Formats: sequence, C-alpha cells, structure tokens
Amino acid sequence: MTQPNHLIEAMQQGNEKAFSSIYQMYSGAIQGVIYTILKDTDLTQEVLQDVFVKVWNNSQSYTIGKGRFYTWLLNIARNAAIDKTRSKDYKNHSKNLSTENFVDILSGHDNLSRRMDALGIKKFVEALKPICVQIIDLLYFKGFTQSEAAKELNSPLGTIKTRARNCISELRSQVLENTV
Repeated sequence: MTQPNHLIEAMQQGNEKAFSSIYQMYSGAIQGVIYTILKDTDLTQEVLQDVFVKVWNNSQSYTIGKGRFYTWLLNIARNAAIDKTRSKDYKNHSKNLSTENFVDILSGHDNLSRRMDALGIKKFVEALKPICVQIIDLLYFKGFTQSEAAKELNSPLGTIKTRARNCISELRSQVLENTV
C-alpha cells in the first residue's frame, strides 16, 4: 500500500475528512494488532478509539520524511494496548477470562499467519529465520516486553535485544526492497 501523504498532510492541517479517510484505511489492521494483545473485543474498540484520538491530537509529531506513517501508527497502537494490559482494570478483568480466551491463546500457532496476512507482511515475515518469526510474534503481535520474551525463549535479555534489532532490520530491508 502506498502511503497517502496528501491525506496525512491534510489531516495535519486539521482536515477532518482526511482524518476519516485515514481511519478507514488503517483501522482494520490496527484493530487486529490491538485485539491480538488484549483478546477482548470491547477493550479493543476502546483502545482503538484512544489510538485515533492520539493520532488526531498528535498528528504534527509525525514527519513524512522520517518514516512510514503505518509504522508510527502501529507503535502508538501497540504501546496503547500494552499500557492497557498493565492497567489495574485490565488485570482485574483478566482474572475473569472465559475458557474461550484460553482456547484462542492455546490454538494461537496459526494466529500469527492470520495477523501477518491482515497486515500484508506475511510473505516477508515467513522469509525470516524461525527465531526471528518467534521474536516478532512475541514482541509485536503478543505484546511481550523484551524481558518477558527472554524468559519465554529461555535466552539472555541482551541476546533478545540484539536478535530483535537484527530481525526487524532484516524485515525492514525485505519490505523496502519489495515496495520500492
């Protein structure tokens, strides 16, 4: 997908129609990322709304020449969802999860493929080394911190940090080679 620079610039100038168009373009993928972390439809909708309020209020902080808009948006969404999981309300809510959530989590081996496909990066991630696929799944799709990922993968934190940086760099290179 080509970045809609004209819509982004219009939104930054306060154009609500441009913002609405951006919402229509990106909300589905962003909703999927948030849901992957929260596993709750109502909370996902709440965080999605918060994310786009932040986008509207902070649109001036995005610079077209410094990076992809989708990456900027994805970071806002991921951080908002992770912040939500760390909130007291979420932790209390999580104590009462139904068995459906656990079945979804346990059967999650193919969820990564569906999530990646929804974001349009499936073919790029699948081309990475298996350890990179694991790290990207944990950090970016499941919302783990680097420390949590290190424990999950039984690896030193420094190793996870290095591998994550290298894997994301490799993924970025693949995406850029195929989109230019």
